[in-house]
Amino acid sequence: MDRAEKREFVANLNQVFESTGSVVVAHYAGLTVAQMNDLRSKMRQAGGTVKVAKNRLAKIALQGTKSEGMQALFQGQTLIAYSDDPVAAAKVAHDFAKGNDNLVILGGAMGATVLDAEGVKALASLPSLDELRARIVGMISTPATRIAQVVNAPAGQLARVVGAYARKDEAA
Repeated sequence: MDRAEKREFVANLNQVFESTGSVVVAHYAGLTVAQMNDLRSKMRQAGGTVKVAKNRLAKIALQGTKSEGMQALFQGQTLIAYSDDPVAAAKVAHDFAKGNDNLVILGGAMGATVLDAEGVKALASLPSLDELRARIVGMISTPATRIAQVVNAPAGQLARVVGAYARKDEAA
């Protein structure tokens, strides 16, 4: 990498650290190329990205960002996984690490909050943004249907009473 490429890499990484919902840092020593491609494709499907980062350049990119506190995580062979959805990168990385011992999650950041490995695990257990939206819509629509049922109930009872009287008159 020449100086221009390094500058561009640091600028891109700085933008990532500043703007994404969450960043996960992990050791990847021992992963095969096929496993790394599998991780990248799973992350891409979830709306995230995986990059192998040079530690020195990543530490430079972290300077001045809200995630600056996670500089200590960049030691050894590290990769970063990030996504705009705060849960997606953590969820994919955690699920992949469960099935593969060579991916070791070190920690990460969500905004200004620096997370350790347990924090990333807790973040991965949360529902995604889309799941939360679906739950909120369900919670909102349920009371509306109940209100409609309650409002329509007296009219239905009145119709049944009138129908009963009509049948009674027909029988007599």
